[in-house]
Amino acid sequence: MAGRIVLRTGEALVEGDLDYLCAEPEVVIGELDGPVGQALATLVGDQVKGHTRVFAILNSDVQVRPATLMVSKVTVKDARYTSILMGSVQAGIAHGVLDAVRAGDLPKDKANDLGIIYSVWLDPAVLSVPEGQIDHAGLFRVNREATAKVIRKAMRNEPSIDWLLANQESVTHYFHQLGLDGKV
Repeated sequence: MAGRIVLRTGEALVEGDLDYLCAEPEVVIGELDGPVGQALATLVGDQVKGHTRVFAILNSDVQVRPATLMVSKVTVKDARYTSILMGSVQAGIAHGVLDAVRAGDLPKDKANDLGIIYSVWLDPAVLSVPEGQIDHAGLFRVNREATAKVIRKAMRNEPSIDWLLANQESVTHYFHQLGLDGKV
């Protein structure tokens, strides 16, 4: 992949077997000396209660490259939710980033020059699952897969404008359709 990567965006969805096993990340990827780096640095320095920004890590003291900043879409109010988000979900995201490098979707030679802002969603319904019964392996798996998928889509500019124009009328937004069906 030649040239600068100024700013790429992506969105993906991966669902598991249980309702709360769902990952729907949105990412912004770009060079750290450009707008993505500026935004990443600003987000790290401007923490907001309930939306703490943290780097994706394999474990404490082992941050992945490219630097990946997780930003929660859900206001975090519960220690149990925080433990799941900063445990199984964070580990899955970290592994997914490295999977994307290994697959060539992120250029290895730019691993120290790129940044990823990763908007992460963990279904708050996970808190209704009794303690000890949460499928942590499933959470890890869907987040790992969704991370690799969203990065691949962002770096390949998918879906393409031609695909979008050709399929615009055949793709229906899920919640819009529920509203049309009188279910929401």
